[in-house]
Amino acid sequence: MHQVAAIQMISSTDVQANLTRAAELIAEAAAQGARVLLLPECFAVFGTADLTRVAEEEISGAKPIQRFLAEQARHHAVWLIGGSIPLPREPGKKAMAACLVFDEQGREVARYDKLHLFDVEVADNQRSYQESRDYDYGDQVVCIDTPVGRVGLSICYDLRFAELYLALSRAGAELIVVPSAFTAVTGAAHWDVLLRARAIETQCYILAANQGGLHPGGRETFGHSCLIDPWGVIQQVIAKGEGVVCGALDLDYLKSVRGRMPVAQHRRFAAADTIVPAAKESEHHE
Repeated sequence: MHQVAAIQMISSTDVQANLTRAAELIAEAAAQGARVLLLPECFAVFGTADLTRVAEEEISGAKPIQRFLAEQARHHAVWLIGGSIPLPREPGKKAMAACLVFDEQGREVARYDKLHLFDVEVADNQRSYQESRDYDYGDQVVCIDTPVGRVGLSICYDLRFAELYLALSRAGAELIVVPSAFTAVTGAAHWDVLLRARAIETQCYILAANQGGLHPGGRETFGHSCLIDPWGVIQQVIAKGEGVVCGALDLDYLKSVRGRMPVAQHRRFAAADTIVPAAKESEHHE
């Protein structure tokens, strides 16, 4: 069995303060034996109006957040999944919400750009969210091999789109990560049920790292970072506040679940496919 960890934060607009706190929590997770660590969405910069400057630093400047992730992965000899950071594909382009993965030697081994952007109305203090004003859409499904198994990447609002998770399952995912900044309102209504549904329908482990409390400026996030098994059982969870959720992946158990209920073999819809209608009775006699 392999240990994995989700890190829950309450990030602010102060990049350096966020990185300092993330380093403390990464050390805590590594000390518990986790080999793959997941940071939440917007772990390094949350709610800032200066997103463009941060993104420019990451694409053509000193790259402080990327350097931090590489150094932390190398220092603790862990695989580190960096939640999301604002990172354009090219200088001068609009930022993507990018999830970067670094191996135990501090090498970037994968990048996933958030596919679904959060343009919604929510009954909270902020009222309206328009991620597409600040970010461009990703266009690729990303699944990678790691020391704990094959890992599928997603971010926050992606959770509402089952077709992405089924695509990750078809790509061989055994663990799917969900770095998030789910609001308190939407989280209370849908967080647990969506995470459990994605685990059940894909028969994968789900590791979700959420922001978890009241942020400067009044925005509140739901927390409840967790590890869910392929049967949909919540194995570990932390409610509110900052901290670490650490748990084990049992790939033999995953194979057992899939073997006893082989839903992947039973599925009659594939991506973008439709079921061919059954022939009418009269057609059998033509």
